[in-house]
Amino acid sequence: DGEVHINELKNGNAEMFWNPTSEVRRQRLKRHIVLFEEQTDFESERLWQHVTSAINKGDQHKATQEKFVLEEEQRNAARERRESGTEWKPLLFQHDASTNEWRYKYEDLRPWDPLNDIAQFEKNGILQTMERHISTRMSNHKTTCINNQITRHKRSAKDCRRRKTSDQPSNHSQNTESSCSTPESVQELSDDDGKYLGFESLCAQCGKDMNHLKEIHSAVLSLQRAQQDIHR
Repeated sequence: DGEVHINELKNGNAEMFWNPTSEVRRQRLKRHIVLFEEQTDFESERLWQHVTSAINKGDQHKATQEKFVLEEEQRNAARERRESGTEWKPLLFQHDASTNEWRYKYEDLRPWDPLNDIAQFEKNGILQTMERHISTRMSNHKTTCINNQITRHKRSAKDCRRRKTSDQPSNHSQNTESSCSTPESVQELSDDDGKYLGFESLCAQCGKDMNHLKEIHSAVLSLQRAQQDIHR
């Protein structure tokens, strides 16, 4: 997001190669870095710290020396592993024999879900996605609806038994008893979407949201298949 110039050493001419507009500068991504003291020895900022320091000071000779020292250490380490028969196992990458390429172990190729995905972040070198967990929230809402229905029907059953034992005419008691068909042990019944509860179905909002989630799930699966085909 800064100016870049091209300097022609032969004739000393200089020209502007890149001068970003204020619009470009505003669009710069916010930079998130791991604190230096929390980085491991092989993380770039710590590993190349002496090279970086020399470059920032404008000391090209020192930067070259530090780079040579660093690379020589890596060559010696690789040589020692070969001689001892030690296999190098990368922490975050694995070799794909079919394409002869190194691939990130934790890559997530699924499409971004704006209804459930909030942000992506890196922790210990692993990219992760923060989610809203809509399905969990919907499940909790569904459970609340079912529990409310169980409570209402328990209350209704209790009222039925109270009316049956009251001092009412015989024929009226029989009518009241026949109108109370809710079993007493409601807790033992299945709560699978209210389908086998013997209650009314879930609230309209539950049904609408569940159907919406099914449509989203179907669309996501279709996008995943397409993305996998493109990736192959």
